[in-house]
This record gives sequence, C-alpha cells and structure tokens, in this order.
Amino acid sequence: MGADSVLQLRCKCKYDAWGKKGHNSLAARLASQQPGTDLKIEDHQTYSEMWMGTYPSVPSYVIATGDTLEEHLNKYPELVGKKIVEKFGGGLPFLPKILSMDKALPLQIHPDRELSKQLNKQDPEKFTDTNHKPEIAIALSQFELFAGWKPLNDLTKLFQHKPLQRFLPTPETHFNDASLKRVAQNLLEADEKTVAETLNELTQIPEKEFGKYSYIPKMLERVRSQYSEFDNGNLMAVVCMNYFVLHPGESVYVPTDGMHAYLSGDIMECMARSDNVLNTGFCPRPERDNIPLFCEALSFWPHEPDEALLGRHPSDKSLNGKTIEYAPPISEFNVLATHLSAGEKEKIKPINGPSILVVTSGQGRMSAKASEGKSHDLKEGYVYFVGCGVELEFEASGGNLDVYRPYAE
Repeated sequence: MGADSVLQLRCKCKYDAWGKKGHNSLAARLASQQPGTDLKIEDHQTYSEMWMGTYPSVPSYVIATGDTLEEHLNKYPELVGKKIVEKFGGGLPFLPKILSMDKALPLQIHPDRELSKQLNKQDPEKFTDTNHKPEIAIALSQFELFAGWKPLNDLTKLFQHKPLQRFLPTPETHFNDASLKRVAQNLLEADEKTVAETLNELTQIPEKEFGKYSYIPKMLERVRSQYSEFDNGNLMAVVCMNYFVLHPGESVYVPTDGMHAYLSGDIMECMARSDNVLNTGFCPRPERDNIPLFCEALSFWPHEPDEALLGRHPSDKSLNGKTIEYAPPISEFNVLATHLSAGEKEKIKPINGPSILVVTSGQGRMSAKASEGKSHDLKEGYVYFVGCGVELEFEASGGNLDVYRPYAE
C-alpha cells in the first residue's frame, strides 16, 4: 500500500520579541488549533512565527506517524514528485510561514547562493544552509513594511535636508546605485551620537518640507520608541526605503539581497528553503552583521514602489474560478489563494509537485481524488501537506473559507 498523499501536519511557533502577544497573534491562534499541539497561548508571551515545512530548526510533524515531514518525504519521495526531486534535490524547495508582528523586525537582507556558501563554510552554526532566500509576503491583515529603495531623484532631494548632508560623499552628490551604496554604508556605520543627533534634527523639520514623504518625522519617532534613537536602522529604513501599508490579499516580492523590514501586521510569507539572514538595524548592535559585507551584498532594486508589489491573477489550476495565484519571478514556488463563501465549492487541478496548504479562516471539507479517496476537515489553523498529482475539492461551511497553498511544479 502506498503512502497517503494528503497528510495533516502539526506546526510550531517561535517567540521572537517582535511578535504579537497572546491571542492577538494570528500565528499563535492558528498553531493552537492543530490536533495534538501542546501550545497553550499565554497573554504575556509574544508569538512571532508559525513555520510549515521541512526546515530542521522548526520542523513540521506528520500527525498520523509522528515523523517530521522531512523524514516522511525521505521515505516516500514519490510524494514530492520526480521532477521536483531532480530539480531541487528532494524535499520541499520552499518554506511557508505565518508571521504576526507588533514591532519592526530587523532591517535585513538574505544573501545569494554564492555568499551563502561562503558564510555557511565560515560559520555553519549561524548560516545553516547554502541556498538563497527570495520571498513573498501576503497581507492577512493590514501590513506595514519597508521594502526597496525610494526613487533616486527623490533621494537626491531628501538628502538636501541639512541633517542628512553629513552622510553624502560630496555636497554635490547625485544619486545613482554607486553613490547610494556609499551613502548606505555611511548611514549604517555612523556612531550612536551622530544617529541620535540626525534623528532629533529631522523630527524638528515640518512635515510639509518632506513633500510626499511627510510621514518621515512621525515614523522616526515611532521606530525610535520601539528600539532606540541610536539605532542606524531608523535612518536607513525611514529615509531611504519605500514605506507600504498593504491590505489583506496584497503582497510584495523581496528579491535575493533585497533590503526589507516588516513593521506590523499578520502575513502569509513564503520563501526559498533557507534561513540565512544578514541583520543591520532594528536590533542590538552586538547582533548586527558585518556592515561592509552587508553593503557589498545589497541589491539596489527596486527603485520604484510599484516594482516591489507582487500582483495576483486568476489561477489556471482553478476549475470553479474561486482561486487566485501569486507568481514571483523565481522557480521554487507559486502560491494559490482560495476564498469561498458558505456553501461554495472549488476544485483545483492536480499539481505536478508538492504543496502545503493552511486554513487562515473559516471551516469546511476537503476531498482528495487520489488512491485513498479520503476527505479531510478544514478548520482555522489546520495545515496539510499535499503530494504530487492530487486533485482537490474544497467546500466551505458555516461562513467564509480562506486557504493559502504554496506549491512547486
């Protein structure tokens, strides 16, 4: 008898200080609903991330067997599918998460494959793999973040403000990617006194003098209150980066080496299977990584806010027209999102590769047209691995049903 092609998973939460507390955390609420969990939500505890997949530091478990999902897929590689095994070397090539954020995550980039290999060789305990980590973030609630760079012409104008001129290579600097790299390094290497002085001077400038970036003084006050006035990330993020407020269903794509910092909200995040990161702001100075290395690795795309946004389109895998698709410009994954009202049904064509689905709200049933012909409960927080080549049917009951499903093909 072959392996079941649909497996319910038990997933774990992380407790980073930037997470939301208690039941305010969607990540905690979802994880606490899974059968067999030992998670008891405590009001004083922060809950930051629920991981779904095969990454060894926070593995998911197959409820029926007790194995980690990685162990199970190693036993039954046919669940992943020959094409994906040959292309990515087995296992899941992507890592999905639910994040719940109450304050800014570290200002960070994820190194490319070449740098990841170097860092893994130098410090395998910190840089635990050799892969790259492009990612997408889909808003499940209002989601604030910094991502990508403001347009070069806008940066040229902003740095005409006297407090910022101290970071320019020359007073006549006109911004291009090369000069922006120098300015970025100057901002990140500035001492605490200079950072605090600059921040205090900028907050004294009337909002209207920042033009369309009138949010800058109040945003500087906000991030200063979360960390300190001495954090270089305050200036880098607020002055240089695009600030977004996304609504549920909207998303961003962060390329390899793309600088970003998530501020607040609940998101469904998916990335290539990696956990490597270089941090350089919104964290204590001892936790910051090598700044010249960070700046050397830094990507200077995108320069326009619209370039950071990831669109969505009706999925050709949907048979009833109730599913949209997020398709980032990478090969590791796409994400399907199905929304059903009470009583509605959706069929999804077989996918030639593995997928993981998570129910973010609502309830219903799922049937899998595979050899075992089983049906499964869909409840808020339930997570399933779906093997290669399985047609699924969803039916909502008792209200709306929302299902997100990253897959590789």
